Amino acid sequence: MKINNCLILLMALMLGLSCKDDPQTATMDPAPGEVTTFYLIRHAEKDRSNPQDADPELTQKGLGRAMHWAEILNEVSLDAIYTTDYERTSMTAAPASVKQDITVQYYDPESLDAEAFKTEHAGQNVLIVGHSNTTPDLANRLLGEDRFSPMDDTDNGSLFIVQVVGSQSTATRLVFNCNCPK
Repeated sequence: MKINNCLILLMALMLGLSCKDDPQTATMDPAPGEVTTFYLIRHAEKDRSNPQDADPELTQKGLGRAMHWAEILNEVSLDAIYTTDYERTSMTAAPASVKQDITVQYYDPESLDAEAFKTEHAGQNVLIVGHSNTTPDLANRLLGEDRFSPMDDTDNGSLFIVQVVGSQSTATRLVFNCNCPK
């Protein structure tokens, strides 16, 4: 089932979540065509208790947020899930992966060819879990314009939605506040 940005926003409002919607960047081609949708999120809250740990797991709040993302994306029939090769990104994707019975694949944000990635996933819904600097950068590359700046290090609630129809791309950024356990 394909889902559009308005339906996700409506779903979020029905769940009682706070969100902010950025305007779309381009007009969608009204002609029928294959719709490719990328859902990009940053990993949930990580454990910061050991500054020397380069690969920390999620905190309890982060685990709650990961479950929250799985609930938000439950109505989206995902075809693929990608994360970077870190505990915090893998743990963030795990609930959606289990819920939708999809094996998580790893990607390297620095070497990912956005055009080839779009072609490979044409007509699909893809969840991508990254980091504060890689998530907006990949959204920009998939969108084909430099629109989003790096996220604040405390922003674990932004959802970037990039839709591609033919040569036209749109992007929306929603911000979800989570009443997750502390």
